[in-house]
Amino acid sequence: MKAIIIPVTPFAQNCSLIWCEETMKGAVTDPGGDLDRVLEAAEQQGVTIEKILVTHGHLDHAGGTEELRRRLNVPVEGPHKDDQFLIDQLPTQCAKYGFPPSYVFTPDRWLDDGDKVTVGNEEFSVVHCPGHTPGHVVFVNEKARIAIVGDVLFRGSIGRSDFPRGNYDDLIDSIRNKLWPLGDDITFIPGHGDTSTFGWERKTNAFVADLIFG
Repeated sequence: MKAIIIPVTPFAQNCSLIWCEETMKGAVTDPGGDLDRVLEAAEQQGVTIEKILVTHGHLDHAGGTEELRRRLNVPVEGPHKDDQFLIDQLPTQCAKYGFPPSYVFTPDRWLDDGDKVTVGNEEFSVVHCPGHTPGHVVFVNEKARIAIVGDVLFRGSIGRSDFPRGNYDDLIDSIRNKLWPLGDDITFIPGHGDTSTFGWERKTNAFVADLIFG
């Protein structure tokens, strides 16, 4: 599996292009905007985009989803249905923050904990990780040891939980009890900033390090 990060929107959100090297079929994760840049990257890499994956419903992650679906005529998978209320607010939220016009969408497939999604011949496990938003999901390729974690976890930090229906205790529980057991060697792509590994964050992250929780 291959992945490249394409920062999009004024919030510098890490949209990712991920693909199967055997088939060169790929997916766009969290297309918040700047879709021409995303499509150009796919063309440069020789990747055929077959689906869109969404971790959660915030505007910088999901604002360009419906437009990209219409351009490519591909399905949308994710997030969990508990984020429908955020997706319903995309047009007003994008207008509020000066983003290009956005559209409400309904995924072709809502995702639940334990679901599987495929990209070419690659398979990702879905982990429902509420806290930042109630319907946030994480995509984990166990073979490649890579996770797309959206805004659950960052290098040296964690996602905010003060947004509507966010919950700090749920966020900590998601990280420590759902992500850590997947393995210290997993490299994760966060929604913003640099990549890291679960192991490094367990040692050094002041919010969720093992030393804090004993």
